[in-house]
Amino acid sequence: MRLKLAVFVRIYINCGTLYIFVLQILQIGKLFARSGLHRAYCTDPTRIEKTVNTVTLLGRVGADPQRRGNDEHPVVMFSVATHSNYKYESGDWMQKTDWHRVVVFKPGLRDAVMSYLKKGQRTMITGKITYGEITDQEGKQRGTTSIIADDVIFLQN
Repeated sequence: MRLKLAVFVRIYINCGTLYIFVLQILQIGKLFARSGLHRAYCTDPTRIEKTVNTVTLLGRVGADPQRRGNDEHPVVMFSVATHSNYKYESGDWMQKTDWHRVVVFKPGLRDAVMSYLKKGQRTMITGKITYGEITDQEGKQRGTTSIIADDVIFLQN
């Protein structure tokens, strides 16, 4: 199917007949749907779809990192501030600051963050975003967003 589609794309774009191209794509789609091939892809457990969850932050550390958890499952947490600048129609500039909770689970990285990262220092973090819920002191459920760090780069001010 992919080969036929590529041939159609090349022929019809070169000729400039986009309308015919769309009709051909619709016909291929109908044949594909009738064949049942699309169902095999969706239900086959050996073929896993590729996804991407990557976050890169460059900002300043909000407070010295804190060690949380227990001896068995330690974790280091700290916050990073990033900002974006924008201009109002009046010509005034505004800066909006966003705060990000960063969580470090990797043992070597965790120790380096505790030793070298300090409040106000510029840092670059790469990792993935996660969402969860916590129960606050009043018993209310609250949504949380965290960045699980895969790498932390310590920058000089």
